[in-house]
Amino acid sequence: MVLGQVNRIWSTKQCFEHAKELIGDDITNGAVLASDAFFPFDDCVESAHQAGITAIIQPGGSVNDQLSIDKCNEYDMAMLFTGIRHFKH
Repeated sequence: MVLGQVNRIWSTKQCFEHAKELIGDDITNGAVLASDAFFPFDDCVESAHQAGITAIIQPGGSVNDQLSIDKCNEYDMAMLFTGIRHFKH
């Protein structure tokens, strides 16, 4: 699933909606979310948790990475930092 939005939370929620349309309501339960952009705040982690995501893969590099790490720890979600971005502006 590849989506691009100017708003990180809209993009996250739209991704979950499209996955459910394509595969069914249980698609996000236990799924992994991957992003080529860092998570500058914990709102996307919150949204992912509510959708049933159990792990997040992202490049990291935000000055606020710790906010996302702390939110993952709160929900017992795994987070993997790749250190690599494919999209650059």
